[in-house]
Amino acid sequence: MTGDGVSATGTVGGGASGADSTAGAGGAHVTLQDVARRAEVSLATASRVLNGTTQVRADLRERVLAAASELAYAPNAHAQALARASSHSIGLICHDVSDPYFAAIARGVTRTAADHGLLVMLASTFRDPAREVDYVAMLRAQRARAILLIGSGFEDREWEHAMSAELDPYIRTGGRVAVLSRHRSLRVDTVQPENREGATALARALLDLGHRDFAVLTGPRALTTVSDRLGGFRDALTDAGIDLPDDQIIEESFTRDGGYAAATELIRRGSRATCVFALTDVMAIGALSAFRDHGVDVPGQVSLAGFDDIPIVRDLVPPLTTVALPLEELGERVMNLALREPARRSRVERITGKVVLRASTTAPRRRHAG
Repeated sequence: MTGDGVSATGTVGGGASGADSTAGAGGAHVTLQDVARRAEVSLATASRVLNGTTQVRADLRERVLAAASELAYAPNAHAQALARASSHSIGLICHDVSDPYFAAIARGVTRTAADHGLLVMLASTFRDPAREVDYVAMLRAQRARAILLIGSGFEDREWEHAMSAELDPYIRTGGRVAVLSRHRSLRVDTVQPENREGATALARALLDLGHRDFAVLTGPRALTTVSDRLGGFRDALTDAGIDLPDDQIIEESFTRDGGYAAATELIRRGSRATCVFALTDVMAIGALSAFRDHGVDVPGQVSLAGFDDIPIVRDLVPPLTTVALPLEELGERVMNLALREPARRSRVERITGKVVLRASTTAPRRRHAG
C-alpha cells in the first residue's frame, strides 16, 4: 500500500483483505473507522463487536454488523494463521519514519530483526490514532509475528479501548507486542524513556545557568510524551519558585515546520523568555531557523534546548543542548522484548536520558527573545 503512510522494508496491508480492513463493493478500501462511522458508534465499540472480545449492547451490535455487511467488510481468520506461526515478518508502526528520531530507532529494530532472519514492515501513522488501530488490524491479517508500536501513546480513552480490542486477541493467539514510550492502558512489554525525569533534569541544568524566564514549544497535548516532558519541566520550575505562564507554552505539530511556526508565534507575542525549550530536537531545529530568520541571536539573545539528541543537532550552528537518548539502542531493546517469550507480567525497561549542554545555551544575557 502506498501513499497512505506506509513504507517498506516490507509493505503493510498489500493484500486484498485484512483482519479488519477489506476491499468493499467496487474495490473501495473499507476500514474499521468506516464501519464505526456508518454505524454511528465509537471506534472502540465497532472493534469490540467485530473481534468478539467483549459483550456489547444488542442494539449497538446490530448496527455495527449491519454497517459491516453494507460495506462488504469482513474479518479474516487471523487467529488460525497466527497459530501456525508461519510468519517471519515484524510490523513496526511509528508516527513518522522520516523524522530522524523514528528513523534512528527503526535502524536499531531492523538491524536486530536482520540478525534473526526477520523482515520488518514499516508504517507511519502521522499521529492519527484511528490509522494506528487500522494498521494493527492489517498486520494481524498479514500474520506478523510481532507488532511494535514506536512512539508516544495517546491520552484518548477511545483509542485505548480500540487498540486493546485489537491487541488482546492477537496476543492470546500467539502474537507478540512490544511498545516504546508510555502507553497507559496497554498491558504489553515496554521500553520506556524517562521523559519526565529527563525534562526535569534539563530544567534544573538551565536554572543552574541562571535562566528564570522560560518558554516551551510543544506538540499536541494528547500525546503522552508531551504530557510527560512538559510536566517534568514544569515541575522543576515550580520547585524553584518559577511560574511558566500558559501564554509562554506554544502548541504546534511535532515537526520542523511546527517548531518554526511556534517560535515565530513566540516572537510575535514579544516573549521575554531568555531560554526556550522545544520538546523535541526536530521542533528545536525549526525554532533555530525561525530565530535566525527574525534576527534573534542564539544564544546571544535567547538560549535554545531540545530533547532526544538526534545526530544532526551536534552539527548545527550553534550545536543544540538536549537530553540525549540512545535511539538505536531503544530500537534494539524493543525488538529484543518482542523476541522473548511472554512473561506473566508485562516487562518495563526504563531508559534514562542524559542532559548534554552545548553552545545553544549560555547564561542569560538579555531579558527577552526578540
